[in-house]
Amino acid sequence: MPKTRKKKIPVTNTNKASSSSTPTSSRTVIRRFHVLLKKQGQLRNTSSANAEALGEIEREIEELGGLAAYQRMSSIGQGNDRGGGSEKVLMQWLIDMGLRKREEAKGKMRLLEVGALKPDNYRTCMSWIDTTPMDLRSRHPSIIEQDFLLMDEDENRSKWDIISLSLVVNFVPDPRDRGRMLCLAHSMLVPDGLLFLALPLPCVENSRYMTFDKLQSLMNVLGFTEVQRKWKKGGKMAYWLYRKSESDHKPLDEYRKKNVCRQGDRNNFVILLP
Repeated sequence: MPKTRKKKIPVTNTNKASSSSTPTSSRTVIRRFHVLLKKQGQLRNTSSANAEALGEIEREIEELGGLAAYQRMSSIGQGNDRGGGSEKVLMQWLIDMGLRKREEAKGKMRLLEVGALKPDNYRTCMSWIDTTPMDLRSRHPSIIEQDFLLMDEDENRSKWDIISLSLVVNFVPDPRDRGRMLCLAHSMLVPDGLLFLALPLPCVENSRYMTFDKLQSLMNVLGFTEVQRKWKKGGKMAYWLYRKSESDHKPLDEYRKKNVCRQGDRNNFVILLP
């Protein structure tokens, strides 16, 4: 009988994630989660789903520590010793736009922070921003446990001044759910509301199906006008701030199917309209 090869458990599998975790190990487990969740979603959406393959993927997800491990690694990456979270970029943009003074005239801005790993990311802005943090799996009583894609669209229509989707869209396995997430954000924002989008830079810079121009065109079709953009060559992250506007573009089939933009060794990140 052949010897069964024991599957190697990644070194990132630990229930004691702390600031001692290295940036490399954090990025490794996060990237692996993205791959596994994408495969899981693909198998679940096929009529002839391979139960054995699906079970193997789910076992590896558990070996990695489940969603809790992903959250721990992401939370560590937001620590001050790692340069802080993306909320610093958003807060500075809002300050530069003069919105800190808005409270005197219109009251606090309502911010929905999707994928919040900490309850107090915007504590320094409490005087002018009223933040509602939420995540798929809450790690704190002050974080609402909620799937953004399952939020009641009618109850939230034109409710939020700002919606933050930082390292959220790329974690959604289904490309069409990524597009639906952006559509929901547009519906939930007040007129002229702001959408903060943060993605790993390779999602746009090194994708087979996505480029900066393609993302810009897609956002215009959805009814978003770019206000700010920040990224640097060789960096790890890209940030955008969009203002809600009325779309005068008719959605085309090109946004509903994958179209190759680059050849070569690329990743497969894409956002598709539902």
